[in-house]
Amino acid sequence: MKFKFIGVALLCAFLMMNIVFTQFMVHQFYFENYINVLIFGGLNLVVFPLAFFTYKKTKTKRRESNEQ
Repeated sequence: MKFKFIGVALLCAFLMMNIVFTQFMVHQFYFENYINVLIFGGLNLVVFPLAFFTYKKTKTKRRESNEQ
């Protein structure tokens, strides 16, 4: 049973980036830098689907390796 940890590491990295972007967004909102809030909000909206896609891809690869 071979399982690649690259997908898990990528998922952790994407989710960490989501946390960091959300924290920056809240921080910039507090100091009323609304352009930066929109930038970090947009980055958050881009990174989350990447994490979801990575999760789905890792899950299907794990299923395929278990079937063999």
